[in-house]
Amino acid sequence: MMKQTILATALAAGFALASGSAALAVGSDTSAPPKPTPTTKDCEKGEVFNPDTGKCSKPSSKIFSDDQLYDAVREIAYAGHYDWALEVIAAAANPNDPRMLNYKGFIHRKLGHFDRAMDYYKAAIKLDPDYTLARSYMGQGLASEGKMSAARQQLFEIEQRGGRDSWAYAALEQSIREKAKVY
Repeated sequence: MMKQTILATALAAGFALASGSAALAVGSDTSAPPKPTPTTKDCEKGEVFNPDTGKCSKPSSKIFSDDQLYDAVREIAYAGHYDWALEVIAAAANPNDPRMLNYKGFIHRKLGHFDRAMDYYKAAIKLDPDYTLARSYMGQGLASEGKMSAARQQLFEIEQRGGRDSWAYAALEQSIREKAKVY
C-alpha cells in the first residue's frame, strides 16, 4: 500500500510539472489538482454542495465549516469561476483566514487586479509568514509582471521555510524559468 501511495504521489507531481502553466494556476500545498465534486458538476453558480443533505445550497458559515468552504473555493477557482469563488469566500466565518486571503489574491490576479492581489497575498503572509503557498502564488504573480528579483525572493523565502521539495517551490521555480526564457 505504501508503494502505491508513493507511486501515486510521484505520478501526480510529474503530471503537475509536465502539464505546464495551467497546473501552476491553483493548488494546495500538494500537486494534486482538486477533483470536481457535485459543487462544480451539479450546483448552480453561487451554491455549494452540502454532503449532509445531498443538495446544493447557498454558502453560509451556519451550514458549512470554513474548511468545507475553503475546499469549495479551491475547486471553484481551479475551474475558473472566480466571481463564484469570491462569493463562497465571503460566506466564511473567518474571511481573513490566510487560506481565504491567498485565494482572494489568486482570484484577483487572474481577474487582472495585480495590486489588489498583492495586497491579499501580503495580508496572508503577514498572518502566517510560513504559508508557502501564498508566497508561491505571490511570486508567480510577480514573475508574470516581470518582477523577477521579487519573485526569486519569494522562492528563497519558501526554501528558507523548508519548502524546497514542495509544490509551492516547484511551481514558482517553473514560473520564473518560463518567464526568464529569451526568444
